[in-house]
Amino acid sequence: MPSVPDERLAEGGWELAEETTETLFQLAAVRVEGHTLVYEDGDRRAAIEAASDGDLGGPWRFFFATRLAFHPPLAPGVGPAMIRSTVTAEARRAFVADLEARGFHSIDRRRTERMRTDGGKRARLTNYTARYAVTSSAHDSEIAIEAWLAVWIRDGTFRIAGGAYPTRGFDELLAALGVEHEIDPTTDREELLELLRAVE
Repeated sequence: MPSVPDERLAEGGWELAEETTETLFQLAAVRVEGHTLVYEDGDRRAAIEAASDGDLGGPWRFFFATRLAFHPPLAPGVGPAMIRSTVTAEARRAFVADLEARGFHSIDRRRTERMRTDGGKRARLTNYTARYAVTSSAHDSEIAIEAWLAVWIRDGTFRIAGGAYPTRGFDELLAALGVEHEIDPTTDREELLELLRAVE
């Protein structure tokens, strides 16, 4: 499993929602398996579920970390750097599919930049925007979402980490539900990027 900043996650109200080991994709004769931890903002989810009598339980904010393993191992002379572009492309495809599975739509890949992890590794960071339709008896709206995906190599294998958070329209939803919960997209972004950098 990937190493995540447990103390920081606990302080931020994040809860482990899922732990999986599954085949993510195939590379020629190699099966690529991902060991993944998924966290959700438990405080935010609980407040909205309570205010909506369980009617709304959307993916308001999440973070995940994955460690890849190759079966069989990569052949001698084939290092991770040689397949970085293929793994990055597959990771992006899988991330978009995951966003869609969570109910996000109008997903748009924006820009790619570089990021340095806390362990000193260079990661490729991709930014996405999306929308999420809220339909309930209390409030119908579209919430704007921002998402990030990071891919890098550590100790001879790949780490993939990412997540998403609301940027616009979420305050209106909270007001309609009567939920007092301060939301700042800039803070959410900074916290998510800090979590991505801390994955090992």
